[in-house]
Amino acid sequence: MSNLPAGLKYAKTHEWARQEPDGTVKVGISDHAQEALGDLVYLELPAIGRRVGAGEACAVVESVKAASDVNSPLSGEIVARNEALTDSPERVNQSPYEAWLFAVKPDDISELDRLLDAEGYRAIAEN
Repeated sequence: MSNLPAGLKYAKTHEWARQEPDGTVKVGISDHAQEALGDLVYLELPAIGRRVGAGEACAVVESVKAASDVNSPLSGEIVARNEALTDSPERVNQSPYEAWLFAVKPDDISELDRLLDAEGYRAIAEN
């Protein structure tokens, strides 16, 4: 299976989440997801200030094969977007765990505990 950093949390829908020192949570798509999609050609990122619920589709990644929704793994407010990716979506393919898509200021940080660890995600991604 593809690379899975142990310090991240994972959603069953193939997003990863990383808590930052300032309390926000950066979100991206897993290596498994970017491999399945193929070469990304377009990203639609959520608006800053948008409120999202856990599991809510709020971004879109488009590849040469298909378009796919990206869900927020936590409820909260979108506080940042990785604007550099709009001109270079291929960076997600090159380095999916560094190329975060957006950051959420969570309403309840304990929602992170409901996500999978690397081994739990590996078990569902391999099936």
